[in-house]
Amino acid sequence: SRWRNRPAAGPRPDGPTPTSAAPGRPGTPASPRRTVLGAPFFGVKPGFPDDRVLPKSASAHQVGDMLRADFAIDSDSEVPIVIPDSTGLDRAEVDRYAAALSAVPEVNSVSAPSGTFIGGRLAGPPLAATGEAGGATLLTVGTSLPLFSESSETQLTRLHEVPTPGGRDVEFGGLAQTNRDSVAAITSRLPLVLGLMAAIMLVVLFLLTGSVVLPIKALILNMLSLSAAFGAMVWVFQDGHLGALGTTATGTLVANMPVLLFCVAFGLSMDYEVFLVSRIREFWLASPQTSADNDESVALGLAHTGRVITAAAVIMAISFAALIAAQVALMRLFGTGLTLAILMDATLVRLVLVPVFMHAMGKWNWWAPAPLVRVHRVLGISESGAAHPPKPSG
Repeated sequence: SRWRNRPAAGPRPDGPTPTSAAPGRPGTPASPRRTVLGAPFFGVKPGFPDDRVLPKSASAHQVGDMLRADFAIDSDSEVPIVIPDSTGLDRAEVDRYAAALSAVPEVNSVSAPSGTFIGGRLAGPPLAATGEAGGATLLTVGTSLPLFSESSETQLTRLHEVPTPGGRDVEFGGLAQTNRDSVAAITSRLPLVLGLMAAIMLVVLFLLTGSVVLPIKALILNMLSLSAAFGAMVWVFQDGHLGALGTTATGTLVANMPVLLFCVAFGLSMDYEVFLVSRIREFWLASPQTSADNDESVALGLAHTGRVITAAAVIMAISFAALIAAQVALMRLFGTGLTLAILMDATLVRLVLVPVFMHAMGKWNWWAPAPLVRVHRVLGISESGAAHPPKPSG
């Protein structure tokens, strides 16, 4: 053997390897395609689940469809507005506020204690919930705009912009406001969470590989894989292509589903990354560490882990695909998204893009600045207990 301490490799794979046959070509068109696949995700519109997540045969779904199609005002789209402290306010000030709210475009009516305001004028008795209690005043804005649509969001913003009576604080409710608050609660800490996940992943992979290139590569390729899967989710379940897989496309995705999917899929993809890269590194450390050895290490690592990764991915994909049989849209979306993410990661990423990238980078795959090399010698993760590569024999 020309390698010292070479791991038991068994028979070498026959024929061209992913890195020796037409290097660079298999992966070159894949990334643009995956970017295009992920493009729909940039058009994601967060929404709040309603009766349409249920099967069309469900009574609640059928009644909801009738209300949306045949009635001018849908109670789900109403916007309750509460003036928590209306003590000391003249009824006329509240009425002027209600009249101003009713003048907002596409508002059908505003129910106030004094009556219903339409188009800025008092038109009759209240049509919806309203009243005064405990020093607070309740108003209800009626609208027929589709929930969670761009027009609904614009209208809600304009309602917020209406000057309040006496400059008092007001609180907004309803599904549209609940959706806005939910999205804000989820996204407010999202950059911090994503940053922490990326930082921890980069550190752990550096301690495993001793390289600063491979962790960055892993992060970029994982993002490509996940964005493609999420783009498919938007294309199918939000935009309604492929018949939304038997569900009702509402033009939105439930805000917390992409985040939940990302956490699960990202963790699994990093698991597969560790499987593959750790095995490649074993062969690399046992070699004289030339560019040719890098290619052979990649080929051997892939040959020894490809089946394991594929089998593990298939098992997980089958488990998640079982959720597609559920008649609730949320479960079907979750199962479809994870199945796509796992299969794409274990096939296109691990078996195509990773080998192509590592072939293109050659010895630079294992590069790190001198200070980090010293850190890795002390803290590096190694099954053998040696964080630095052994010297070549001969």
